[in-house]
Amino acid sequence: QSHLVESGGGLVQPGGTLRLSCTASGFPLDYYALAWFRQAPGKEREVIACVGNGGPGSEKFGEAAEGRSAIFRDNAKSMTTLQITDLNTEDTAVYYCAAGRGPGSCTSSPDWVSYWGQGTQVTVSS
Repeated sequence: QSHLVESGGGLVQPGGTLRLSCTASGFPLDYYALAWFRQAPGKEREVIACVGNGGPGSEKFGEAAEGRSAIFRDNAKSMTTLQITDLNTEDTAVYYCAAGRGPGSCTSSPDWVSYWGQGTQVTVSS
């Protein structure tokens, strides 16, 4: 059975830095693009960042946190990590780890995703 498990959510101060990790199991991570999406109440799920199976140099970023986000993958540890700096209250959302492959990977639509994590709540508040 395939799993993605996020960790690192919770309450974060405005202006602070968010670091989320996601551990994968049950599928060959090396062949998959890995991404982070988020969904705020009443809003559609939106992509934050994605990294292709080519690793460094294959990153793409959504508009939501462009310029403030970074994504990393470590195939040996079956992990991906998201970092967002200079947090504000609009970053409050449930953050999801995602994996998929094939044409359309790392596009803004979530249609290419095969596996989703359960989500982790991030609340930006003082």
